[in-house]
Formats: sequence, C-alpha cells, structure tokens
Amino acid sequence: MRPDDGSDRPRETAGAIDGAASTPDSRVYRGWYVVAGGFVGAFVVFGLSYAFGVFLEPIQRDLGISRSAVSLVFSLQTVVIYLAAAILGVVADRLGVRRLLAFGAASLAMGGLWTSRTDSYGGLLVAYGILTAVGLGAIYVVSYATVPRWFQRRRGLATGIATAGLGIGMVAMSPAASALVGVLEWRLALLALVVAATVAVAVVTPLFDDDPSASETGAEFPDGVPDHEPPEWETYRRELVAVATSRAFLLVFAGWVFVYATLYAVLVHIVPYTGDIGLGEGTGAIALAAIGGTTAAARIGIGALADRFGRVRTFVACSALMGVSTLCLPLVDSAAGLYGFAIVFGIAYGGNGALLSPLTVELFGTANPNAVFGLVSLSFAVSGLFAPWAAGLTYDLTGTYTPAFLGAGIAGLLGAGLIVLADANA
Repeated sequence: MRPDDGSDRPRETAGAIDGAASTPDSRVYRGWYVVAGGFVGAFVVFGLSYAFGVFLEPIQRDLGISRSAVSLVFSLQTVVIYLAAAILGVVADRLGVRRLLAFGAASLAMGGLWTSRTDSYGGLLVAYGILTAVGLGAIYVVSYATVPRWFQRRRGLATGIATAGLGIGMVAMSPAASALVGVLEWRLALLALVVAATVAVAVVTPLFDDDPSASETGAEFPDGVPDHEPPEWETYRRELVAVATSRAFLLVFAGWVFVYATLYAVLVHIVPYTGDIGLGEGTGAIALAAIGGTTAAARIGIGALADRFGRVRTFVACSALMGVSTLCLPLVDSAAGLYGFAIVFGIAYGGNGALLSPLTVELFGTANPNAVFGLVSLSFAVSGLFAPWAAGLTYDLTGTYTPAFLGAGIAGLLGAGLIVLADANA
C-alpha cells in the first residue's frame, strides 16, 4: 500500500538548509556515487554467483561427488542469498547500509577462504552455499534497495545504471574464472575471485549512505526531500508487517515468482536445449553471454525511458515480453534464431531488472526500503529453487524442452498480470 502516514512527507527547505553535497566534487550529485557503488555490488553478487558453473566439474573431480550434488551447492546459495537479504534488509534500515556492507564483505571473505581449504562436501555446502551466500545477500540488498531512495526524477535511469552491473558481471566474471582455473587449481582460482570481490566492495562502501537528506537534492526532488527519520522499533515493525501482509505486496511477491520462473528456466536449460536441437552447447553459451551483455545495456536505456512512460507500466511490459519470447523459444531451430531470442529476452530482462527496486518504492514508498525489498526478493528464492527443477523434470518425462518453455512463458505472462493487479490495489 502506498504510504499516507507522512513517512514520505517532503522536507520543504531541505535543499536550502542542507547545502552542497558532501562528495569529492560538489558539482556531482551525491546520489551518483551511490549508483556507482550499487553497480559494483551488483557486479560482485551476480558475477560470482553465475560463475559457479565454471567450478562445477573441477569440484566434482576433486571431491569425488556427483554432478547433482555439486549443483545443489548453487541451489542452496541462491536460496540463502535471498533469505539473507530478507533478514538483513531490516538490519540495514536500523543500523545503516555501510555497516551491513562491511558485514557482507567480511562474511564473503571468510566463506571464500573456508571454501578454498575444505576437503569435504559438507564443508563446501556450509562455506560456499551458506557463508558466502550470506555475504552476497547483504551486498545485494544494499546495492539494489539504497539507490531508489536517493532519486525521484531520474529513479529509473539511476537504478538501471546500478543494476547494469549484473549483466557486466555475467559477461566478465565467468571468462575470468575460466582463465584462472586454466592456470590455477580451482581452490586458488575461487579464492582469487572472492578476494578481488571483497576488495571491490570495501572500496565502494564509503560511497553509500542511507539518506539523501544531508545533500543538495533540489534538482532531483522538486518537491523537497522525503523525511526518513527512523521510527521507534515497534512503529517500524508495525509498518513493515502492514506492508508485508497487504494484498498489493502478496500480488507483487507472486508476480515475481512467476516472472522469474521464466528467467531461471531459460538460464539453466538453454545450453542443454541447444545441444538437443543440434546447435551445439557452445552456441548456447554464446547465447547466455548475449543475454548478459544485452541486459546490461537495456537496463540503462529502459530505466531512463521508464522515468518518462511510467515505471510500473514499463516493468509489466518487459515482464510480458520475457514470457512471450520464451513461448517462442521452442520454434528456434538455427543459431541466428537463438541469438535473436537472446537479444529480445535480454532486453526484456534488462528493463525488468532495472525496475525491481523502483517498483517496490513506487508501490510501497521509500520508508523501510531495504526491508521491503529484501522481503519481496524471497520470491527469487522460490523461483530459483523450483523453476529449474520443474523444467528438468518436464524434460525427463517428455524427452523435450517444449512443454517446459511453454509453461515458463505462460508463467511470465501470468506474473505480469499479477503486477497489474498489485498496482491497482496499492
């Protein structure tokens, strides 16, 4: 529900009282430094997470376990990232985003070090599947949920630039991991990536801040900066429960589950699908890279367009396009067609992904943004856990990916419709 209790009430004299932005260059709005930090955070979280496939075979050989057992580590990490984000979003709202980032960097570093030294499957599950995932969850919720609070007029553009780090991370991190595995033992290669990621997060942590009220924001907030004085704990808890149990929130949660079922089905199964239809798995890998590169560019462009045409409306359109393009995937029988799908899907996913946190702010306000975004992000854990498994089971039962992709496409369209209903109920 959109807040009407004064939590977003403009502070009319904020621009005049607060003075110039406290940045290295006062000509640059402080919020753009937050955007830069968000870009690096998104790069680290999804670059590291999606690069895990590079380590799958070396880990399997070294520990003597099955392919499915190693794959479970990725599934566990995906679930824990979003569970951690839901819990740690409350911590960020109460204690500040810099403290949570510092905790995230420390957890990531300890998990990476433990992973590089473990010689058991149980140790791998705990070290990489849980400890590093908690660190990534902390970095994720701050990187995504903080940026919209610093912007109003250019909120879509700002979050588009910040979340473009996801696409760049997809394109850059996996090849880097592959190159390192080629010259180092997998443990050292993984540790090198984690150390680099930890250093990157530590470097950008000072760029973040919770509240734009201490900066010159007249151009970005024409009506004044919203007052974000943190409420007492009981008030905070009551407000958060009210949002999380509202019809609009439940519709958004369900909508994201269905929309991102489409994403996870495509990301996990497009490579084996291309092998099945005779195009070769290398073609599928190139298509994945094309999705990553396209989504990075689309996030910036569509994020800016959404500021003009409406952020919720644009989110719905991009979600629907994800569903429609996935419905068409079983018709693809050539490399050119597959690359065309990758570009269209990447554009749709880019526009959708750029507007995740702006959508929650548009519907639920800028009060308690980290907690609200973390809670709704639990939907990704549901999709990430069940969608790839359901697509694989469908293939096992039918011997073809056609029913799986048709089902995923329909799910995407259903999810887009639920977001429309959420907007009407907000």
